[in-house]
Amino acid sequence: MTGTMNLRSRAQLLGCVLGLRSLALVLWGIPGARALDNGLAMTPTMGWLHWERFMCNTDCEEDPDSCVSEKLFMQMADLMDSEGWRDVGYEYLCIDDCWMAPQRDSKGRLQADPKRFPGGIRRLADYVHGKGLKLGIYADVGKLTCAGFPGSYGYYDIDAKTFADWGVDLLKFDGCHFDTLVDLADGYKYMSLALNRTGRSIVYSCEWPLYMMPFRKPNYTEVREYCNHWRNFADIYDAWQSVKSVLDWTSSNQEKIVDAAGPGGWNDPDMEDNIEVWERPLSDFAWAVAMVNLQEIGGPRFHTISLASLGGGLACLPACLITELLPVKGKLGFYEWTSSLKLRINPTGTVLLRLDRTN
Repeated sequence: MTGTMNLRSRAQLLGCVLGLRSLALVLWGIPGARALDNGLAMTPTMGWLHWERFMCNTDCEEDPDSCVSEKLFMQMADLMDSEGWRDVGYEYLCIDDCWMAPQRDSKGRLQADPKRFPGGIRRLADYVHGKGLKLGIYADVGKLTCAGFPGSYGYYDIDAKTFADWGVDLLKFDGCHFDTLVDLADGYKYMSLALNRTGRSIVYSCEWPLYMMPFRKPNYTEVREYCNHWRNFADIYDAWQSVKSVLDWTSSNQEKIVDAAGPGGWNDPDMEDNIEVWERPLSDFAWAVAMVNLQEIGGPRFHTISLASLGGGLACLPACLITELLPVKGKLGFYEWTSSLKLRINPTGTVLLRLDRTN
């Protein structure tokens, strides 16, 4: 935080807990699907997550009081204990993206940034548990996290065991940088099984529906079999309009999401990209792809899409030339099938692309 913001004040903690994702906003209908059988999340998970307030601030030299660090989470654990948040059910203290070192260790294990987390995650978990709280951590189903740190693809068993060894109690599993929708679904399923195999009770928080929505309707019956809760809506920010948009989407989609929720599995409506993706085949094996930003207010949104997910996996196989047709015409260059494309889309705006396959 800046010098005018006191992390230890009661008002600031209230702002953080309410402004950063509380996992209590859920809907509970009559469960229409078999729940993940790990005995956890019998009631909605509640806690504190760092992202909305602190995001990916890793500069502890310039901003030591609000960077993603061991110090920040220990201070927040103190406040959740002393200010009574734990006593009313806010028991999870959750780390989001940007806690990792840029590379895995020599044995292929994830490791915390040594400067920002000098005691490692094990020491932080012990501290959090000493306050009567539980520790959540972040990882990603793909090859990289959303912020570009090491992803769990190909390391699901190793990472699950690492988290268990550290004493982690919740895993938020994001969905950036996956190659295909099959890889996305298989990765979420595999990590669910890997966590259970560790023998430690770890709540499993999935982003699966969020990353599926631009391409096809999520199968909530299937999602519930593997996840304790699942993301449905956009990252909140410090404005009533943001909270209202979450409520509006949730209320207008009850027929899709209510029946899946109940003890052991809950809707988590924090994030949806508000980006719709449309695909149409053209002649000569080309594809038209349109991305529409459904947001009406705020600034431009950046949207990253996996090229391997387009056209049923064929639009850019093995590579393609991408031309932007709207809003400005121009060639974006050649991309391989395994690449991702990041685009800037204005509110209510559309980016239209043409993908021409190359041999």
